[in-house]
Amino acid sequence: MKIGIVGLPNVGKSSLFNAITNAGAESSNYPFCTIEPNIGIVDVPDDRLNVLGKMYNTQKITPAAIEFVDIAGLVAGASHGEGLGNKFLSHIREVDAIVHVVRCFDNEKIIHVEGSIDPKRDIDTIETELALADLEQVDKFLEKNTKIARQTKEKGLVEMVDMLSRVKEVLENGGQARTLSFSEEEQKNLKNFALLTAKPLIYVANIAESDLVKETNQYVEKVKEIADKEGAKVVVLCTKIEEELASLDKDEREMFKEELGIKSSGLEKLVVASYDLLGLMSYLTAGEKEVRAWTINKGTKAPAAAGKIHSDFEKGFIKAEIVSYADLVEAGSFLKAKEKGKVRIEGKEYVMQDGDVVLFRFNN
Repeated sequence: MKIGIVGLPNVGKSSLFNAITNAGAESSNYPFCTIEPNIGIVDVPDDRLNVLGKMYNTQKITPAAIEFVDIAGLVAGASHGEGLGNKFLSHIREVDAIVHVVRCFDNEKIIHVEGSIDPKRDIDTIETELALADLEQVDKFLEKNTKIARQTKEKGLVEMVDMLSRVKEVLENGGQARTLSFSEEEQKNLKNFALLTAKPLIYVANIAESDLVKETNQYVEKVKEIADKEGAKVVVLCTKIEEELASLDKDEREMFKEELGIKSSGLEKLVVASYDLLGLMSYLTAGEKEVRAWTINKGTKAPAAAGKIHSDFEKGFIKAEIVSYADLVEAGSFLKAKEKGKVRIEGKEYVMQDGDVVLFRFNN
């Protein structure tokens, strides 16, 4: 799963990416520093893996992961090619969700492309460009197919025209496609268009270090107000602090977090929120060779979950022996959990739950 990091130039996107992946993406005080998207794989924080690792004395721990893509700063006119906009917009179309970084701090030394700090204006600029790019794509389809749909009355085409007509109306009124409700079939059809405004979104409010001790600031409140109207999430963090945390080893990082008075870094919260935004969860496998979290969509049934390990597991699925993480830890071992009747035998219709510890049985 890919998540694209977007925003205006100099709002902290590349700094956020550096902190997330510790990959050293260039971060400079001028627009369009990032030309090609930087890509990094990020582990999803999961304390359960370390607990199981100790229980099984495992040789290897493999967490779930998300791919983050740092996309160059967009500017007004991007949908018409301003600031290399067309190229950047094509990069966004390839991601599954969007993290929109919004500058929520004052600093005269860091240039803002608009000359002042205004989260609402900045959000409007980005969303307008994404909407205009979507509108152009939707218009092309409707111009080509509306008349044909009326004449042929072909069910699939009629439904597609109706769906995109609704999308067009929302976009023309300054809205986003993600605010509309779609049937399961419409959602499948919508994916073919990779609409930018249909992608799920999280706002990151990038604050100053001095604001960490405050409950909020006026800029963050504006972001939250916009997010509430859209039903979007907001993660508040300071990219400067997050970069410092990312540069430390694990023990130093924990000490620094303690000094700051925080349990989880902003980045940890962002990764977890992103995982949840995409409707993902993890089931676990555990043994001496490896303890691992496997990423699946919420609502996935046991055979499809088994297929994440190997396609043969799904084809030859017989049953799954499952114990919840909490029951396994309480029992102390898989065998003891079995003796206590906590291990369940589940079949093909079982819907996997987050934290299921699983042993799949299958025919070769």
